[in-house]
Amino acid sequence: MGDYEGFDETVHKPDSDFVQRSNVTAFMREYDIADYDELLTRCGPGIDGVEESGVEWFWDELPEYLGLEFDEPYDRVRDDSEGPQFSRWYPGGQLNIAHNVVDRHAATGNPNRNRVACIWEGEPGDTREITFHELARQSNQVANALTDRGIEPGDTVGLYMPMVPEVISILYGCFKLGAIAVPIFSGFGTEAVATRIRDSGCTVLFTGDGFYRRGSPVYLKETADEAINATESVNDVIVYDRLGSRTALEHTGNEPTGDETEQTEQIPWDDDRDVWWDDAVGSQSDAFETRSVPSDHESMLLYSSGTTGTPKGIVHTHAGVLTQCAKEIHFGFDQKPHDRFFWLSDIGWMMGPWTLIGNHAFGGTVLMYEGAPDYPRPDRLFEMIDRHGITTFGISPTAIRALRKHGDSILEGHDLSSLRLLGSTGEPWDPESWMWFYEHVGGREAPIINISGGTEICGCFLMPMPTQPLKPCTLGGPGLGMDIDIVDADGNSIRESHERGYLVARDSCPSMSKSLWSGDDRYLEEYWSTWRDLWDHGDWAQQDEDGFWFLHGRADDALNVAGRKVGPAEIEGVLIDHEAVNQAAAVGVPDDTTGTAVVAYVVLEDGVEPSDDLREELRSIVGEEHGKPFRPKEILFVSAFPKTQSGKIIRRAIAAAHAGEDPGDLSSMENPEALEAIKAAR
Repeated sequence: MGDYEGFDETVHKPDSDFVQRSNVTAFMREYDIADYDELLTRCGPGIDGVEESGVEWFWDELPEYLGLEFDEPYDRVRDDSEGPQFSRWYPGGQLNIAHNVVDRHAATGNPNRNRVACIWEGEPGDTREITFHELARQSNQVANALTDRGIEPGDTVGLYMPMVPEVISILYGCFKLGAIAVPIFSGFGTEAVATRIRDSGCTVLFTGDGFYRRGSPVYLKETADEAINATESVNDVIVYDRLGSRTALEHTGNEPTGDETEQTEQIPWDDDRDVWWDDAVGSQSDAFETRSVPSDHESMLLYSSGTTGTPKGIVHTHAGVLTQCAKEIHFGFDQKPHDRFFWLSDIGWMMGPWTLIGNHAFGGTVLMYEGAPDYPRPDRLFEMIDRHGITTFGISPTAIRALRKHGDSILEGHDLSSLRLLGSTGEPWDPESWMWFYEHVGGREAPIINISGGTEICGCFLMPMPTQPLKPCTLGGPGLGMDIDIVDADGNSIRESHERGYLVARDSCPSMSKSLWSGDDRYLEEYWSTWRDLWDHGDWAQQDEDGFWFLHGRADDALNVAGRKVGPAEIEGVLIDHEAVNQAAAVGVPDDTTGTAVVAYVVLEDGVEPSDDLREELRSIVGEEHGKPFRPKEILFVSAFPKTQSGKIIRRAIAAAHAGEDPGDLSSMENPEALEAIKAAR
């Protein structure tokens, strides 16, 4: 693609032995499928002359093939009598995610019983390992603790927790009971937490006294209390003691005793509502009979920030989440029994539950990390990969760009040869950072499984297989069992023309949101109102002449300059290629001549000073690469961009700040001071 001039070649070609041993090749062999193109057709749009759609065929074969267990068989793979918007998958079936991800592995005689389900590392360096047997016992205790507090199937339970292994037990304990888990990002402030509590109506909230971030304790309990006081539903709060606050609280009026409490402060406490984890959960029986629930029974309520209005509560089901996450880990990440999987995320984001459910469906081991990725040194992640023998490592492009600026030296002394696959998601790559990740972290052997989907499907619309060749920044193509296309403004397919267009789904999948918690009207308006029976995902996509798919950012961020649309990522990629630039964000502003003009905000490398000469040089480079109309009207230098804690740049916030408009929901922002700097630079 011309968009990635100099990076248009296929740089990753998988080893033939790897291909033959891969899970996706085994599947193709099982069903006598000749090549990957035939596989995509067979499990996507379907084969001409075959009445059953390829999507239905694939999702019907998948549960048995992957060994996913239904307690009662489903009557048919789906009922789409109300259209793709409200497809009911696996009707008549009964199952539970918890049985599939923990119970069966912990059963007496199962070889996974004493296998490590989670390796946990705290920011100070403390570690723990939890086996499936231990996880099952603690999940049962959580289910019993919730039952004692009146929680029944269909009730919502909030998780505003630090990243400690107990979050897994809480999640699976909710599943066991048939309750709806509501994960809430641990970096949220009072209003963001209150909004999610208020919308979900949860009566029980799990939280912690706090966690460690960049060497200092971050206290959650006070924020949780403020959020609860601003709402009306929460009756019970179960508090996990991560920082040693219980000891401090019990010594009210005295100095805390013991080294573990030296950094704690007295947290707020309500004796009528609050109870410590050890008292509420640790005292419970470790026996609980997991409830069998209908396939479409709600499992989780995941919140996705909207550009306007309140966050969207995405309703997920037991069958949908289980099948999608398991499919993607098994095929896309080629899950093997010896793998150790590490994705830098939080339980409050989709990638948290996705990582746990997808790996634990096969008795896999995951690494969970509590703190900052670059503390106490920039090589912290690579140190952990070496120490724990990680085989699969996932991270956002922005986080890699931040690490890359420290130079190759941060990799020295760390053995990364255990890595089999790399993963990324969240935003478009720039080719230089993709290549650095591929060459220096993956050793030119581990493929980058660059995925894109969303909270709305707890999975991916686009996902390369590890058996495919790769160009820098590509997302491969449609995920298995997904009928995905690229269309123009009228909804006509333009995928084969290689033009930029809108990413859509032409069919549903089991994990597609059942609806929104706020109701069907907003659900239909958000995703199904642009074109008839097409899911509008809002991404700006393109397939190149060699069949590789790429994303160019959010479609509503597309820059329409002089009648030609270009994705912000394309402008940003040119700027980031300059040795002085570490990060870039391009936004559109009104222009009398071209309709829209480009303005670029730039974060420079350490030690580089802003100057008019550099500003003009950067403008000229963009003009040379994309043409004069796309030469930025302004280049504005800032020290940081507003980001989520997972490292994603919030580009819509930058655009809104530049225009002096309301940026919408900013509850996921980690550094609001960066937005003020954007306004000042403007």
